[in-house]
Amino acid sequence: MDKFNFTLEETDGRARTGLIETPHGNIETPIFMPVGTVGSVKTISPAELTDDIGAQIILGNTYHLHLRPGDEVVAKHGGLAKFNSWNKPTLTDSGGFQVFSLAEMNKITDEGVHFRSHLDGSRLFISPEESIRIQQNIGADIMMAFDECVSLPSERQYVVEAMERTYRWAQRSFDARTRDDQALFGIIQGGVEKDLRKISAEQITSIPFDGFAIGGLSVGEEIPVMYDICSHTTEFMPKDKPRYLMGVGTPQDLLHGISYGVDMFDCVMPTRNARNGLLFTSRGKLHIKRKEWELSDAPVDANCNCYTCRNFSRGYLRHLWKAGEYLGMRLNSLHNLHFYLSLVKRARNAIKLGVYNNFMKETLEEMSVGGE
Repeated sequence: MDKFNFTLEETDGRARTGLIETPHGNIETPIFMPVGTVGSVKTISPAELTDDIGAQIILGNTYHLHLRPGDEVVAKHGGLAKFNSWNKPTLTDSGGFQVFSLAEMNKITDEGVHFRSHLDGSRLFISPEESIRIQQNIGADIMMAFDECVSLPSERQYVVEAMERTYRWAQRSFDARTRDDQALFGIIQGGVEKDLRKISAEQITSIPFDGFAIGGLSVGEEIPVMYDICSHTTEFMPKDKPRYLMGVGTPQDLLHGISYGVDMFDCVMPTRNARNGLLFTSRGKLHIKRKEWELSDAPVDANCNCYTCRNFSRGYLRHLWKAGEYLGMRLNSLHNLHFYLSLVKRARNAIKLGVYNNFMKETLEEMSVGGE
C-alpha cells in the first residue's frame, strides 16, 4: 500500500485518537466525513470545507458516480479528488447500501445485485468485482468492500444469509483490487444479533483489509440497541486498524461511538437537515423556520465561531428560509458541518487530555437542555 497507514496515538478508556496517512494527505481521528454523494457536498465549496469547516476527508457514492457522470469520466479527470478540486482524502462506499435503499428496484443473487437505475430505469448490475472496478476508476483513497445491508427488523435467517453473502463478497472484493495506492475496508454485518455480529467481525477481520467498518446500523433499530450493538462489535475489531461506523448519525451518536472506540463517521444528517431548516447547536436542535426568531439578533449558537454564527442572526436566517433563498441553505449547512467537525475536534482534544468521559457527559447534558 502506497502511503496508507494508521497510527494509534492516544487512548482514554476505549476512546482513541489516531492518524490515517493517505496519498492525498493525513486524517486525524476520530473524524466526521461530510457526504458528497455525487462528488460535491451539497451547497458547499471545497474551499469552505477546508477553511470554514475543517473537513479532512469527504465521501463519494459509487452507485451515483457510476451513473453520473460515469466512473470512466471521473478517471479521465484524474480521480475524484482532482475532479472536484477537493485535493484531499476521499472515501467511496461500495454501492452496497443501494441494495438496501433501492430495495424495490433490485434483485440480489450470490453473483451480485441487479438494479434498475433510479434515473431512467435502465438495467444495471453490480458485483464485488464491478464495485471495486468502479471505485478504482473513481480513485478514492479508501474503498469499501461490497456488502449486503439488511433493513431492521428482519428475520434472523435472512440476516444470517446476508452476513454470509457479505463475507463471500468481501473476499471477492479483496481479490479484485489491482491498485496499490487505494486502501480497502471490509464491512461487518449481522443485524442486531450479538452472536452474528461477533461471527461477522471474525469473518471479515480474517481478511487483511486496511480498515474495518460497522455497517447495517441506523436502519430501523432503536437508538439504545444501536449503541449496544456498536459497543459490542468494536470489541472484536483490531486495535491497530481504523474503525468506521457507517451512516451514523446525530451529534449524540458520534459521542457514544467515540466512547466505544470508533474512529470514523459519516452521515447526510447535518447537510440534509440544514436544507430543511434544522440546525444543531450546543444546546440541542434549533428550528430556524419558527416565527419566534423573526426579530432575533442572536446567532444560531453563541458557543459557535463558524462563519454563519459570526456574521448572521437567527432573524436573517429565518428570513432566508421564508424567502426560499439558496443562501439560507448554504449558511445552515456551513453551520451544521462546522458544528460536527468542531465536536470531533473537541473530542480528540479531550481524549488526549484523558478527560473524554467527563467531556462526553457534560456535552450530552448541555445538548439535552432542549432545542429551540
